[in-house]
Amino acid sequence: MSEKIAVLVAGSWGTALASVLAANNNNVSVWTRNEQQAAEINEKHTNEHYLPGSILSDRISATTDMQTAVSGARAVIIVSPSAAARQVARSLKAHFSKDMLVVHAIKGFETETLKRMSTVISEELEVAEGDITVLSGPSHAEEVVKKCPTTVVVASSNEKAAQAAQGLFMNSYFRVYTNRDLLGVELSGALKNIIALGAGMSDGLGFGDNAKAALLTRGLAEITRAGVEMGANPLTFAGLAGIGDLVVTATSRHSRNWRAGSLLGQGQQLDAVLESMGMVVEGIRTTKAAYAISQKLGVQMPITEVLYGVLFEGRDVRKAVEALMGRDPKTEMEVMPLQTWEQWHS
Repeated sequence: MSEKIAVLVAGSWGTALASVLAANNNNVSVWTRNEQQAAEINEKHTNEHYLPGSILSDRISATTDMQTAVSGARAVIIVSPSAAARQVARSLKAHFSKDMLVVHAIKGFETETLKRMSTVISEELEVAEGDITVLSGPSHAEEVVKKCPTTVVVASSNEKAAQAAQGLFMNSYFRVYTNRDLLGVELSGALKNIIALGAGMSDGLGFGDNAKAALLTRGLAEITRAGVEMGANPLTFAGLAGIGDLVVTATSRHSRNWRAGSLLGQGQQLDAVLESMGMVVEGIRTTKAAYAISQKLGVQMPITEVLYGVLFEGRDVRKAVEALMGRDPKTEMEVMPLQTWEQWHS
């Protein structure tokens, strides 16, 4: 039976998820602030700026009116840039009912507060954070909209909410797993963008596959170290939201973060890179937030620290990488804090 689903907003990933929902026989109302974009989606069934060459289902409609988008919807999928998440959730609040399933697919932090997206959304909607579900995993919008086989994870401490989201999205080409570790899934999705930026820089500098393999491996260790310190399940980082999303974001030309890093590695300035991209590069804001988090928690995040220096302190890219390689000798295997092991294996 067809149901109405609201998707906020009409970027590349929001449009791709709307396409999955439409393929599952739902009527999808996409909200955007851009009247021309809404008209294009409604009249031409395209969203050329974000997904060029893709024809959208006629089950997808667009509107600039939040009430029209949300009224009567069974579920609301929030897919805004992280910087806009609080304002989008605030705009949603007046038209939101607590029986709606809330799923977000945003990979980042609120830079000013260092809060995760589920925290930001739950604060604005005045619901428990445990009632928010996050969707994450290795999933380029450009491939999802073409119905290429894709596997993701939905996470919530509310098992029924996670299962509802799983049922909403899952189909023959879009496989969905559940996970109860919302914290770990959310951190994975945000922090991997930093490593993807670094991988792009490495490629832009011409450092080769050895360097990139090392960067991804130690990047995963860095993400896991921070996540465990914050209370996440270490096994989550070995799953779809962790290593899966890290690999696809750090190796594909579809990846905005990889492309931005590559341009920086080739010597372009940050402002010029962002202007040429024409879309949000979440890894840049996330680097700033993650650096602040690492300082606050006292967690070693050397790759993040180096990228912070390049992005925000004018550090030379090549010299930054040389400094990273020249760090004091370390052991590869790290000991998991006992309390974390007990938390997840009791």
